[in-house]
Amino acid sequence: MTDRLYNAIGLCQRAGKAQSGAFAAENAIRGGKAKLVLLEETASEATKTHYEQMCAAHGVPMRIVDTVGRAIGKESRIVMAVTDAGFRDMIERAIQNTDEKRG
Repeated sequence: MTDRLYNAIGLCQRAGKAQSGAFAAENAIRGGKAKLVLLEETASEATKTHYEQMCAAHGVPMRIVDTVGRAIGKESRIVMAVTDAGFRDMIERAIQNTDEKRG
């Protein structure tokens, strides 16, 4: 994960524009508040499938990232719902920038 992506995720959390943890993220998705869901790549296949299906059903984009918990200062968190379109766009740009550097 690049510093830009890591910082964007942390800033989103500090600004109060994210819901982290399974219960909070799922409520944000079901409640129509989620603009983007970030899932840690270490999540189990069952967890990935669960969030892929939930996000598809509610029209929310989902991205797999290196880490969620470390970026927000809560190591045990593997999922986060971004609830602000501006932060969604910032994080998407950072992910795209990361992908371009890898490829």
